[in-house]
Amino acid sequence: MPIKADLDAIDWKILRELQDDGRITNVELSRRVGISAPPCLRRVKRLEETGIIRRYRAQLNAPSLGFDVVAFCLVGLKHQSEAELKAFADSTRHWTIVRAAWMVSGDSDFLLHCVAGDLGTFQTFVIEELTSTPNVDTVRTALTIRQVKDEGLVAIGEV
Repeated sequence: MPIKADLDAIDWKILRELQDDGRITNVELSRRVGISAPPCLRRVKRLEETGIIRRYRAQLNAPSLGFDVVAFCLVGLKHQSEAELKAFADSTRHWTIVRAAWMVSGDSDFLLHCVAGDLGTFQTFVIEELTSTPNVDTVRTALTIRQVKDEGLVAIGEV
């Protein structure tokens, strides 16, 4: 797989450590990757400035906050023109129940990752919001049973 970014082994170690623990101190990060703190901080800043590190966020325990329903929706549109795809993508940004959305290929056009407090809230969203959105043709839903893996979004092996 060709790498699009100009990264060395230390950069990859930094990314792996930060993806695992975004709150790690620069001193601890530098220790783990084997360089002193000042160049480590410069590298992290460069990774941020170039957009490789987009942002930091806390990963919340949804069930402990009362958000017990996680579901995925496969959405098919009636028309797939650029304007229609963009319009639907814009709609997803306003739905707080939709936590992540992807435009996909295949039988569907979008995959939505949804999190809700209860099944009724999710059902109301699907029926009253999602299926009534202009240009939506089909909606297939899948309720999750249990999360079995939760890793960072990029698999970074040992460098």
